[in-house]
Amino acid sequence: MKLPRRQFFHLAASAAALPAFTRIASAQTYPTRPVRIIVGFPAGGPTDFHARLMGQWLSDRLGQQFVVENRPGAGGNTGTEAVVRAPPDGYTLLSATVSDAINATLYDNLTFNFLRDIVPVAGIIRNRLVVEVNPSFPVQTIPELIAYAKANPGKINVASAGNGSPHHVAGELFKMMTGVSITHVPYRGEAPAMNDLIGGQVQVMFGTVTTSLPHIRAGELRALAVTSTMRSEALPDVPTVNDFVPGYEVSTWVGIGAPRGTPPDIVERLNQEINAGLESASIKVRYADQGATTFAGSAAEFGKFMAEDTEKWARVIRAANIRVE
Repeated sequence: MKLPRRQFFHLAASAAALPAFTRIASAQTYPTRPVRIIVGFPAGGPTDFHARLMGQWLSDRLGQQFVVENRPGAGGNTGTEAVVRAPPDGYTLLSATVSDAINATLYDNLTFNFLRDIVPVAGIIRNRLVVEVNPSFPVQTIPELIAYAKANPGKINVASAGNGSPHHVAGELFKMMTGVSITHVPYRGEAPAMNDLIGGQVQVMFGTVTTSLPHIRAGELRALAVTSTMRSEALPDVPTVNDFVPGYEVSTWVGIGAPRGTPPDIVERLNQEINAGLESASIKVRYADQGATTFAGSAAEFGKFMAEDTEKWARVIRAANIRVE
């Protein structure tokens, strides 16, 4: 049967609108079952904390459980790969971190491309490191550290949580920008590195604020500067490295990503709900207690940041010839 011309175009227009309508409907009903947030690090650490706090917010807002699943291994790559291989339906998310940006260049045998295979959803927090020394070490400021290092090339030992860790690359960037010669001493994690710094076996460390604060407040460590361009609310009297080394900036960060191909409407809904959480006074306080600053913005803005940070660490890793063992 031949349809009248007007009826034909009406049906054609309705058919064309159907995919868009379906996408909108899916965003409005999402999620209909529990959602996994994959964390590539062990339970109890900073990344785990940030993911669980935001996961609880999303559970309360969206009426389904957002369950954190820890998949530690290979510097976070095990968890990231699990998300890359997951169906792109919004039910498997990644707790993306600065380690993903570093690993993109650090590992030359990855089976995925972080920037290509992970869709940016939203930032959660940015944090900074703190340049800290054993109290017996005879420097009080960043200029004094630079002067001492230049007068004693290769004699300062700088601890890190391991080759390619944020602590390590932060130190390498410092070396590149100041021209000092300092010796990197990698440990298997931040805790043993911190113990040796307190014990005086090493002299300097670029440590996380969260882990370092109790030791700084107890007088077991001396804070010289923070690595962000703004001072830390947790250490308001401590200057920034940028005050003495213009352009120096290192941030650790946590955000949410999803597998490539995740519907844009689901990404947008998650972005809106996460940003709403970051505006919540109760969540801001919890993150501030960890020395962190909330990191709100659009998915596109988070994606731009991810790309810029990945390129930044690629330059440092190549220049310093950093390799994983």
